[in-house]
Amino acid sequence: MSEPTLFIVASPSGGGKSSLISALLQRDEGVRLSVSHTTRPARPREEHGVHYYFVNEPEFLELASRDAFLEHAQVFDNYYGTGRDAVEKQLADGFDVLLDIDWQGARQVRESFPSSRGIFILPPSMEELHRRLTDRGQDNADVVARRMRDAKAEISHFQEFDYLVVNDDFDKALEDLHSIVRSGKPARTGQEHYIHEILADFLETG
Repeated sequence: MSEPTLFIVASPSGGGKSSLISALLQRDEGVRLSVSHTTRPARPREEHGVHYYFVNEPEFLELASRDAFLEHAQVFDNYYGTGRDAVEKQLADGFDVLLDIDWQGARQVRESFPSSRGIFILPPSMEELHRRLTDRGQDNADVVARRMRDAKAEISHFQEFDYLVVNDDFDKALEDLHSIVRSGKPARTGQEHYIHEILADFLETG
């Protein structure tokens, strides 16, 4: 894609989105990540201004009241928002920009940037997603169960995105993501049946 493009990258928690984005940023100097604001506490090894701008709830709501966010939403028990000025400057400087947000934020972004492109990262199965959420050791069993339920709700919005990338093999998923950003199509082809099976696993079970 010749013109700088705004890409919305979403996935359920545990889908591997953050790791894929980090690897893509290391691979391609022409891509930038918009650093979001959030009211959630920082996780181990997360840095203010690098992974997120960590603010308290009154600060966040004050920014929202000034229309400082391109999008903002409440996810789980916290607020997240994308700074409008920073995104516009990165695009003006000639960089493709990635937004690490959810489907709610994606809807808001499309209102301001109709030319933005949406990429949804799919885990390969419910079983694998549960394993990832459990193995990372950040949440207790109740939270993991809630994230599994929420994953179904999030994946149900897959049709609102332009591309679906299955994070079954990290390196191959990274190739797909990079190819979409650079050429507008994933590196792997012929995955329609595979993707249909994954969607059925999440959406056709109780």
